[in-house]
Amino acid sequence: MDLPRIFTIRESSHRIHNPITAAKFAALGEALRLAPGTRVLDLASGSGEMLCTWARDLGCTGTGVDISTVFTERARARAAELGVAERVEFVHGDASGHVADQPVDLAACVGATWIGGGVAGTAELLSRSLRPGGLMLIGEPYWRRTPPDEETAKACHASGVADFLSLPGLIGRFGDLGYDVVEMMLADQDSWDRYAAAQWLNLRRWLDRNPGDELAPEVRRELTDEPARYARYTREYLGWGVFALMRR
Repeated sequence: MDLPRIFTIRESSHRIHNPITAAKFAALGEALRLAPGTRVLDLASGSGEMLCTWARDLGCTGTGVDISTVFTERARARAAELGVAERVEFVHGDASGHVADQPVDLAACVGATWIGGGVAGTAELLSRSLRPGGLMLIGEPYWRRTPPDEETAKACHASGVADFLSLPGLIGRFGDLGYDVVEMMLADQDSWDRYAAAQWLNLRRWLDRNPGDELAPEVRRELTDEPARYARYTREYLGWGVFALMRR
C-alpha cells in the first residue's frame, strides 16, 4: 500500500503537496482561531506540514494519516525537526477508511477528496470523526474559468468539465450537503506556480541522477511536456482552495 513512485519523484522537495503556500496555511490557522490543544485529524496528510506547523505555532495536537510511506516518514521527521513529535503522530495507512478513536475538534482532507469518492463522500467520512460543533476542512479544485471543451478540461488533468464546479458552485455544493462555509483560503496563480514549477526541477534532478531507471522515459516525457501544458491550461483554468465548514 503506497503511492506510485512518480508521485514522490515529482514532489520530492515539497513540504506541501498542493498549491497552498506555507504563508497561506499559517494565515488559515490564524483565521480559524484555533485554541491551544485543538485536536486535529488530517486525512491524506502528505508530508505533515499543516499539522506540524499548527502544532508549533498554535499548540494543536493530532494525527495525520497518509498512504505514502515516503511522505509519512518525512512528516515524522518534520515533527521532530519542529519539536512537536510529542503533540502529533503520523500513521501510514489508507485514509479512506480511517475514523478517529475519539471525536476531534477539526477534521481535514486538504486536496485528496478521492479518498471519499468526491466531496460528498469525503465530508461524510470526516463527519464520523468530528465532534458536534467542530470544524471540517476540505481542499478542492474548482474552475476559475470554465473550460470551453472536454479536451481543455482533460489537459487540466480532469476527466471532463463535469469533474469540478465553479467557485460559487462549489460553495453552493457545500451548502447542499448541509454545511456553512465559515472560512476559505484560495490559491492564486503564484501559489500554483510554486507548487507546479518546483516539480520540474525535481524531475530534472532525478533524471540526472537516475538515467538508467525504468521510470526515466516517463519522467523525461513529463518534464518535456508539462511546463507548456501547465502554462496553457492548469494555470489559466483551474483554481484551488481550502474551505472551512460547520454543520448547520
